[in-house]
Amino acid sequence: MHIPIAQPSLGNEENDAVLAVLASGMIAQGPVTAAFEDEFAAYCGVPHAVAVSNGTTALHAALLAAGVKPGDEVIVPAFTFFATASSVSMCNARPVFADVDMATATIDPADILAKVGPKTKAVIAVHLYGQPCDAGAVREICDDKDLVFIEDAAQAHGAEYNGKRAGALGDLACFSFYATKNLATGEGGMVTTASDEYDARLRRIINHGQSEKYLHTELGYNYRMTDINAAIGRVQLAKLGGFNRRREENAAYYGTHITAPGLVLPSVAPGRTHVWHQYSLRLTEAFPLSRDEFMTYLHEHGVGCAVHYPVALSRQPYYAGAAACPVAEALAASVLSIPVHPNVTDEARAYVCETINGVI
Repeated sequence: MHIPIAQPSLGNEENDAVLAVLASGMIAQGPVTAAFEDEFAAYCGVPHAVAVSNGTTALHAALLAAGVKPGDEVIVPAFTFFATASSVSMCNARPVFADVDMATATIDPADILAKVGPKTKAVIAVHLYGQPCDAGAVREICDDKDLVFIEDAAQAHGAEYNGKRAGALGDLACFSFYATKNLATGEGGMVTTASDEYDARLRRIINHGQSEKYLHTELGYNYRMTDINAAIGRVQLAKLGGFNRRREENAAYYGTHITAPGLVLPSVAPGRTHVWHQYSLRLTEAFPLSRDEFMTYLHEHGVGCAVHYPVALSRQPYYAGAAACPVAEALAASVLSIPVHPNVTDEARAYVCETINGVI
């Protein structure tokens, strides 16, 4: 048996949607993209959604719309994918790394507060692995300090915090539709917001700074989504609830059937709905194998696995000299993700548990 760590869930509906776009002759940004924006905004519970080319351009555009400029500082978690920080650097601003909570791996509000300074303009809080951050605490800090709250919701399509969906928790929220995400278009992204002003600015930024055709009022970029990607996205959005339910079923099964000592299983904080983009174990000293040995063992038995993420941002070479973030660095040294995607069958997830428990 071979169980990949990730696998897109695409079917005939996506094929038909793409073929319809090709037949229409409108393969760049057009009416299908506009429809996807409307549907995604409604799904998140916000007035506006702006489709973009990928999750990184979503972050960059959101930061620019928020007014982040050279010399500003933006607080970001030290444990996440590199783009959360590099998008700040793309604005010629400085990412300031806050540590994370050991239990949820999401940004620690107390460390956000400790890192706020006179140059701080915004906070990017990541909903890591599909679990929302403590958005209420982040919102309170941002309101008190007059900071822009940007959600990095790249892994959290459909996740909820106190009954409110990711995408509607901050001033702006950024999604990725990369091939392995809960909602996948191959490449693509979205920025959501309740602000008419941010929406208008985003639409200029992603389209060469145009306020109308061939009238450029600010520096912008070509960050547009195509109707081909949007067509896939509309079908995937209709399937997202089912995809997430299957991820939740697989995660719940792991939670009761992985019994090998020395492994810490992921937990869900009160008031949060986890959509399990990743199911990430944490190895302790009591586990009989090193992480590298465990990965080799799993691969030899046909179980895909991956480390998300092996280097904390505070220890990335590009950000050499950043202050230490001990929890983030400890997680980077100890986490390991196993397959949880919707294509993991009942038989496959039972095999994953048997294989893991068989270590001892």
